[in-house]
Amino acid sequence: MSGKRYPEDFKIEAVRQVTDRGYKVSEVADRLGVTVKSLHDWIKKYGSHSEQHQALSDQQAEIRKLKAELRRVTEERDILKEAAAYFAGESKKSTRS
Repeated sequence: MSGKRYPEDFKIEAVRQVTDRGYKVSEVADRLGVTVKSLHDWIKKYGSHSEQHQALSDQQAEIRKLKAELRRVTEERDILKEAAAYFAGESKKSTRS
């Protein structure tokens, strides 16, 4: 009784087609080649009111925040590298005079 296994991203996208885009469950199930029962189960698991969906949303928000912070820190590092190179060059100039 082992059915076909689908990746989690596939399931989440199928649920979004029903919950976010307003397609009928039977329509999405037929188009994707899954059973209506499976799609209903996925909606319970990944729908907008599920705990797992909320956890994924929280994780995605955290990832966005960390990427923004990484971008900022990388820019600061690059600026400091340029400043260090500039001042190192200025220091050499002042010792030659």
